[in-house]
Amino acid sequence: MILRVAVFLRAIAILSMLAILSAMLVARPAGADDKAIAIELNKATDTDAGCRLTFVVKNATPSLLEKTSYEIAAFDAKKTVMKLLVFEFGRLPAGKTKVVEFALAGVGCTGISRILVNTAPECIADGAASTICIDALRTSSLSEILFDQ
Repeated sequence: MILRVAVFLRAIAILSMLAILSAMLVARPAGADDKAIAIELNKATDTDAGCRLTFVVKNATPSLLEKTSYEIAAFDAKKTVMKLLVFEFGRLPAGKTKVVEFALAGVGCTGISRILVNTAPECIADGAASTICIDALRTSSLSEILFDQ
């Protein structure tokens, strides 16, 4: 009888823990990534001047990003940093999507293995300097080049 009670209590404890874990997963803020600044490296195109990178940016935060720039590092095939640049994304209104292009002069796209977002040197959100540009940043890539942070 004591053994059955102990097994029963252990089963209740396990079920309680599972219920708590389930509640925590469900209680996660709905669409936590929905409140992100999502930057997708959409395309990398070789041109006579170098590699033209096309980005699709969606500001899904509630903030108006008045000035936005990101310092990026471009890595070569040997995983060595070959360029450190600042890309000016400019004004990103809340809830809007924008397409921007940048050129890496003198570099072919096949010579780039990775692009890393290093920092956000300029981020003015709702009229004040902010860290939201890095804190809410989510990166992805549709090209052969890895794009991360």
